Amino acid sequence: MPDPTSLSVRYVAREIAARRLSAKDYAAAWLERIAAREPVIGAWQHFDREAVLEAVRSCDEESPRGPLHGIPIGVKDLIDTVDMPTGYGSPIYQGHRPAADAACVALARAAGAIVLGKTVTTEFAYFAPGKTVNPHNSAHTPGGSSSGSAAAVGAGMVPLAFGTQTAGSVIRPASYCGVVGYKTSFGLIPRAGIKSLSETLDTVGVMARTVDDAAYFVAILTDRRALRDIAAPLPPRFGFCQTPMWAEAERATVAALDQARAALLAAGAAVDDVAVPAEHAGLVAAQETIMGYEMVRALSHERIRHSAQISPRLAQLFDHGMTIGAEAYDAALAETLAVRRRLDEFFGECAAMVVPAAPGEAPAGQSYTGNPVFNRMWTLLGTPCVTIPVLKGGNGLPVGVQLVGRIGDDARLMEAALFAERALGEAS
Repeated sequence: MPDPTSLSVRYVAREIAARRLSAKDYAAAWLERIAAREPVIGAWQHFDREAVLEAVRSCDEESPRGPLHGIPIGVKDLIDTVDMPTGYGSPIYQGHRPAADAACVALARAAGAIVLGKTVTTEFAYFAPGKTVNPHNSAHTPGGSSSGSAAAVGAGMVPLAFGTQTAGSVIRPASYCGVVGYKTSFGLIPRAGIKSLSETLDTVGVMARTVDDAAYFVAILTDRRALRDIAAPLPPRFGFCQTPMWAEAERATVAALDQARAALLAAGAAVDDVAVPAEHAGLVAAQETIMGYEMVRALSHERIRHSAQISPRLAQLFDHGMTIGAEAYDAALAETLAVRRRLDEFFGECAAMVVPAAPGEAPAGQSYTGNPVFNRMWTLLGTPCVTIPVLKGGNGLPVGVQLVGRIGDDARLMEAALFAERALGEAS
């Protein structure tokens, strides 16, 4: 058998269920990678090798529990786990033990998944970074806030991991770490048991090595047959939109978009240049307003009762959030709703819109997780988004592109993403 870590998740789950591959042997391959790479990368906030080995032994002894039987996953440390500490990236919650699994974790375990451990998050999923470094160059950030999940998948330490996105916390680190990051349509994966930052924006997503693995994982959690059975369609129509933030695109991102366009055209897809709608110009500011207003309220307990344990960066963001009035907040919500109602017109005949995933390669240093400017508006609108790796930039770091789909039409987006992934593979 080839290296088991190179196989698709759905294939491995079938092999384990049929007793042709043991969960213990499959997990051992990932544990070997963790032993080799974790000392440098620091992707895991909590990891207990013996507990994992005990879990996979039990997995091999019992009947298959579901379509993820024996598949290891990582869980962002913003997401509650009943059997592992959940610290939300803050010293306030050091050693905190939730009373229950978050809904998404409970669903994954019920389908047979094995939680390897908790992956590092920035402080309350905002901008103060954790210990994780980029798996391709330790002198650079992995992005945030789903830092550990992106780095763990990018380093080959786990095939699947949960992330969350309120601004750009799945899509951006996925681009920086060279993995597939899939932020679902708003609310597709339940958020119960996840530390809230913004009720309007918080969205659960996943990191994976391939589009198919990401779609399969989410399909199992959400019981979406169309998402589970995605197949590359006949050449679809893609839109290319520079978005209102185009001035922030660096040379590497421009090159990634050009390469993606060439690959799609070579594979027979139709490509339209889509003008930036005038009403999109204020969406980044609207997202910042809503996020700032809601986060100072979501974190009221920590802000009021534990201010001494809050980082200076988060304290500054609290100060700014307190200056945002209810009228500005309500206006931002109204603006968002108006744009959302016109999204069908924006997409037209396109199955997916191709836009930047991040300004460029991962920034140097660990104090700054990168700019989510190319992600904010899509999170605000609630559209499904997926990052696909495209190339290495001038610093040798990964750069991806972001595909955006219609709200609630995740299967169509992921089919288009599968087509794009294969087109890029054939062109390389």
